Amino acid sequence: MEIKVTVKQLGKKYAVLSEQYIDIAHSEGSISLEHLLQLIVQQQVETFNSKSFELEDEDYAKIPQENYLNILTDTGKVGFGSIYNEKRADLKKAQENAIQAFEDGMFAVFYNEEQLEDLTQIIDLNLQHTFTFIRLTFLAGSYW
Repeated sequence: MEIKVTVKQLGKKYAVLSEQYIDIAHSEGSISLEHLLQLIVQQQVETFNSKSFELEDEDYAKIPQENYLNILTDTGKVGFGSIYNEKRADLKKAQENAIQAFEDGMFAVFYNEEQLEDLTQIIDLNLQHTFTFIRLTFLAGSYW
């Protein structure tokens, strides 16, 4: 089943980091939030693990063009798409981390602008609304 996902980070000039369709391994019309998170993590881990980890002397596909620096500064993220850690992601550990991060309040999940707060909450996928994931950041500072 294909779902639409938007990822946002608060406090950034351009809050939307990505908007994409994700194909999850689920065919029923409803799903619990916990199972949905596990399936999304599974899809992301499979995508990551399928990338090539071959080392090259020079990566011709990622050599910056003339206007590349302007694009990077406009988006606020500099990166060349290189993977420096050659380890494959561990699916079970990644799923556990995602569930723990949700429970710890590291990110919030919305479905059609309604916040999903309980992992056992059942979601009706037949409505085909957009899922929004917002990464929450904590304020740095000290208490006096």
